[in-house]
Formats: sequence, structure tokens, C-alpha cells
Amino acid sequence: MSKDDIPDFLAEQRDEAPEELQPLILDFENFWERKLWHQLTDALIKFFDHPGSGPQRLAFYKVFILKFADKINKLKLVDLALKAATQCKDDNERLVFLQAVAKKVDTPDSQDALVYASVAVAQVKLSLNKLDDARKDLDRAEKILDSFDSVEVIVHAAFYDANASYYQRKMDFANYYRTALLYLACVDLEAMTGKERHRRAYYLSVAALVSNSIYNFGELLLHPILDALAESEDDSWLRDLLFAYNRGDLAAYEQLSDRIESNKLLDDNSTHLRQKIYLAALTEAVFRRPPHDRNMSFTTIAQETKVRPNEIEHLIMKALSLGLLRGTIDQVNEVAHITWVQPKVLDMRQIAGMRERLLDWDSNVNKLGNWIEKAGGDVWAA
Repeated sequence: MSKDDIPDFLAEQRDEAPEELQPLILDFENFWERKLWHQLTDALIKFFDHPGSGPQRLAFYKVFILKFADKINKLKLVDLALKAATQCKDDNERLVFLQAVAKKVDTPDSQDALVYASVAVAQVKLSLNKLDDARKDLDRAEKILDSFDSVEVIVHAAFYDANASYYQRKMDFANYYRTALLYLACVDLEAMTGKERHRRAYYLSVAALVSNSIYNFGELLLHPILDALAESEDDSWLRDLLFAYNRGDLAAYEQLSDRIESNKLLDDNSTHLRQKIYLAALTEAVFRRPPHDRNMSFTTIAQETKVRPNEIEHLIMKALSLGLLRGTIDQVNEVAHITWVQPKVLDMRQIAGMRERLLDWDSNVNKLGNWIEKAGGDVWAA
């Protein structure tokens, strides 16, 4: 179709569009004739954002937008293309379409748009189970991102979201947890549907629990995404389980352990989850004690963690190797000398415990001051 045919195309599309979108298409023709590319782009974005424009998006992109694609912001061009791609009949057609978009914006001055398009290509490849190809696209995109001083948030969000999808498929829970949280830091939760917020909160919670390297859930526990679980009748227990781990609450864990069987992934990792709660109970027991009283006998630890006495040494060694605690073990006297415990987010119960310790410390300081004043009266007088 030539440029001279554009008015006819717009008139045809206007006749097919919902009534509320017809004035926008009239604006398209006006902006087109006057070469107001910025205004035309913004009008097209508004049109594409409307649910009723779905059946017309691909036609608008292929016939109309490509006529002036070199004159508009490349990030906005990719954004329009991504919305048009939702109307492709399947992932194979969508892949070909988006690869052409990526090629079009592969210029020295539009590398941010190239990353945006390449990440979209990787997402489709993930849907087609082409994980290795998707990883290559994401690695190339990461190298380009690393060369930027700054980039639009929408690009970073797309990159983190695609990486999270990749790691989820690879069952790399630690990296999924990290990149999924980075994605959430780039987006407005209010713009998500309730179903989407619930889905992401659920997957993040499961990943945090089953990961072999995540023992501190502080960032997730503070994130408003968890409210989506609190509002769910079926899955609110998962949020409660996270907080039980955070405070090393063995009683709460036992009450919730039956629910673990409802999730196959959690059930498959039940042994690991139990060891994790024992470690949480150990670190919490250390945390509750004042710094000058952290030499704990194996017997005391067994009482605090409910772990069998012959497994206490292994539990302490595990905590030390994971960096949850620092200290030494006296194997002869069966005593653990703890010098440091990993900081973590505190709930109200733990904050109340810390308050009591501070009050006790304040009282001891006052007693010491009074004793010094009384015992050294003659010295002060001299």
C-alpha cells in the first residue's frame, strides 16, 4: 500500500472500529497529513491501549505504523509492536513478527529499544520451550544494558520479568526469587490485576521456601505483594508459613505443615523445609539471647530447636557454613560459642522481645552506675 492509500485505509478502519475509537482514527489522519509524528504516536498508543482495538492492531502496525516508523521514538514503536503481537494467531507467528521488530530497531542510537524487543523475543521462545535460545537473547540484552548509564524503567522491567520466567522454567529458585523481586521494584503493583499479584506472590513464596540458598525472607516479607496472599482464603497459610520461618516458630510450622502437601513442589522438598525451620529456630534462639550470653550448650540448643541431640553438631555446622551464624564449636564440652547472627526482618513479637532486652540492658547500666557511685564515693570526693 502506498502513502496515497493511507487515507482510504484509515477510513476503512474507522468504519470497523468501535464507536468510541472512531474519533481517534480521525485524529490519525489529521496528524498524518500534518506530519505531527509525536502526536500521532501518542494517539496510537491510546488507541492500542483500548481493549476494543485488538482486532485492528496488527493491520495498523503493518500497514500504517511502518510507513513512518523511522520518524518516531523507537521505544514507543516497540511498545506498539508488542501490543500488536498479542493478536498473532500463535507463538510461532508472534516470534517471526517480533524478530522483525527487533531487527528494525537494531541501530546504534536505539539499543534500548533493541533490548526491549529482544527480551520480548526471548519471552516467546520460552513459551515455545526454546530455553537455550532464550538464554542467549537475554545474555546479549544484559550486555547492552550493562553499557548504559541509565535506561527507561519499562526496559528493565521487561528484562527482569523475562529472566524470572527463564529461571522459573529452569527451577533455579534463588535466581527466580532475585529477578522476580527486581521486576516488582520496576512496576506499579496497582496496575496489576488481583489475579496477577496473587500469582506472583504465590510463586515468590514457594521459591523462597524451597531454595537451597535463601534463608532470610526479609525483602519479601516487607513487600506489599504478600498482601495478595493475605487476602486469599486458599493461600493465606503460605504467608503465615513465611512469617513462621522468619521467627523460627516451630509450633506454627507444625500447625501449617499439613498444608505443605497441597503444593507438590513444597511436598517434594519437605525434608529440606524441615531442616530449614530447624535452622530458623536455632538462629532465633541465638538472636533472643544477649550478646554476652551466646555460649549455648548442645542440650540447650536441642531444647530450643527440638532436634535430636546427635544431630545438633551438624545443625550448628550447617548454620555456620551458610553464614547464618559465626562462631566456633567446642566438641569436647558440647558448647557452641556464637559471636554473630545474621540480621533479619522482625515481626511485632520479635520487636517486643528486643524492647525487653533493651529495657533490661538499661536497668543493668543504671545498677552499674549506682554501684560505681556508691563504691567509689571516696574517690569521687577526693
